[in-house]
Amino acid sequence: MSREDPSRTEKATPKRIKKARDEGSVAKSPEVGKVVVLLAGVVAMRYLGEFYFKNLNEVFQWFFTEGLRQELNRQTVYSMLLWSFLKIALMVLPVMIIIAIAAYAAARLQVGKLWVLKFRWDRININIFKSLKQMMASPETLVRLGRDVAQAAAVALAPYIVIQQELPNLIPLFNQNVMGITSYMLLVSYKMICYALVPMLLIAIADLWWTRYRYNDNLMMTKEEIKDERRQAEGDPEIKQKQLRKMFQVMATRLQTTVPKADVVVTNPTHYAVALRYDVSESPAPMVVAKGVDNMAKKIREIAIEHEVPIHENPPLAQALYKQVEIGEAIPEEMYQAVAAILAKLAKFKRRQA
Repeated sequence: MSREDPSRTEKATPKRIKKARDEGSVAKSPEVGKVVVLLAGVVAMRYLGEFYFKNLNEVFQWFFTEGLRQELNRQTVYSMLLWSFLKIALMVLPVMIIIAIAAYAAARLQVGKLWVLKFRWDRININIFKSLKQMMASPETLVRLGRDVAQAAAVALAPYIVIQQELPNLIPLFNQNVMGITSYMLLVSYKMICYALVPMLLIAIADLWWTRYRYNDNLMMTKEEIKDERRQAEGDPEIKQKQLRKMFQVMATRLQTTVPKADVVVTNPTHYAVALRYDVSESPAPMVVAKGVDNMAKKIREIAIEHEVPIHENPPLAQALYKQVEIGEAIPEEMYQAVAAILAKLAKFKRRQA
């Protein structure tokens, strides 16, 4: 049941969900994307550590040796900046590619194949006060606030905890060479990210559950909406009933002309009824002139009794004739013997044989 509208008690139909998706409304948690991107960055740093170590070591070595001996002027400063930017770009590019792929995969796994490019002006609410009132009254505001505070606390506490743990190791860094300082910085950075990643992962899981819950809750439908959708899909039941009655009347009128000409009616005995006619001048084999099930079968039996057409009960044959032979078609060869046995008992064919 929807919390915002108690009358919305029914789950959304596939048609309602598809319409919402076409309009760009999907259950997508941004926190999952953040955590996946962060996790991809951590994994990239873990396996590209040697690559970063080599490049950072090269940068430090150059600045602390060749860079200190450079004469600072416009040309040398420009060359140093250009060289530094190229080195930084070379180090950042692999991680950015991995992060982009991870972000795309996280979005695709949540919403599937969905591209919404059209812009909808009706979603822009110009009334600022009304928007603020709706935002403050919505429970989602409190959830977002709590989520953001928790994330900020996780991001802030992780470096604090790591730095507190690493304080005894900072002073010995003065005696380390460039390679030692670079290794230490990478390890501490990796540790900080791991510390922040654990609570962010838990927040992302909770946010994903909340997002899907709110999405399904907002798509809940009333019983009247379910009925309206069913009417649109299947047609108005009253009109459909009228069409069925009209069709039944047309078929009943047709039966009044075909069943009296039949030689025998094979029944199930109540569910199926098939009227057969055998005239060598019309067909070399008996033909089905009428058939029906349930109410139509009852109508065929009534017309047969009224016009004294023989009725023969043979459930297997009646079902086979109804399912395999259409009106106006001759019976198949495998049914010849069963139908011939029935026709041979009729007075009409006995007189012919005599």
